[in-house]
Amino acid sequence: MSENDELGVVHLVGSGPGDPELLTLKAARLIDEADVVLHDKLPGPEILGMIPEERREDVGKRAGGEWTPQEYTNARLVELAREGKTVVRLKGGDPFVFGRGGEEMEHLAENGIPFDVVPGITSAVGGPGAAGIPVTHRDYVSSVSFVTGHEDPTKDESAVNWDALAATGGTLVVLMGVGKLPLYTAELREAGMDAETPVALIERATWPDMRVATGTLETIVDVRDEADIEPPAITIVGEVAATRDRVKAFLRDGGVDALAGTAEGDETKSARAEDGDE
Repeated sequence: MSENDELGVVHLVGSGPGDPELLTLKAARLIDEADVVLHDKLPGPEILGMIPEERREDVGKRAGGEWTPQEYTNARLVELAREGKTVVRLKGGDPFVFGRGGEEMEHLAENGIPFDVVPGITSAVGGPGAAGIPVTHRDYVSSVSFVTGHEDPTKDESAVNWDALAATGGTLVVLMGVGKLPLYTAELREAGMDAETPVALIERATWPDMRVATGTLETIVDVRDEADIEPPAITIVGEVAATRDRVKAFLRDGGVDALAGTAEGDETKSARAEDGDE
């Protein structure tokens, strides 16, 4: 038997935005067959609850809280594969959309570990869609840009050109951008984007306690604070963000309006406070 025959395999798997029914068939099968599942926080409690505790390891990261160094995760993937294990590296959304899957793939290759990639529905598209917000629409916009609101803190300067994004006229989707919302909304306004441009915040997209808050580029920071929107959340900037208000009366499972003040919204807020996730 060759050395490669003794190695395990690593599957870099996207879990989608959180609803377990949005897992691909392949993702669900590999999760079920894995010896070990190394997961982020973002797959959500329902998906993680499908995996027996003895087969999963939490290597998640939290903005401003506890976190697992990427170097540890990289090393752990190699270690488990060299033990002959079948490993699923489970990520929220898609592994290659701000999920650091590219780094892990390269590390596995450098260490001679066989792997494959299982794409997932990215929350950048699936999240807005679930809330009744199309990221493109023939009547309003023909382009969309995806950016991160949480860049590598070791960078000398931001790689996001907010001036250029403000000039595109397309939809802007910001992932992991709740904390820095005041900074980039101000930059977009200073770059000439209309202060009345619609903006939506989607918290925990497709999860049972999904909430949506809407406003404008000028008001959305106050809306965020009043609604107490927390990560994980998606920001959508552009005319399409106003679509939700026109369709939500007929939208099933589209989450609650964060500022509605309904009993359902109050119950959802209580559940969020108890689950302790990021």
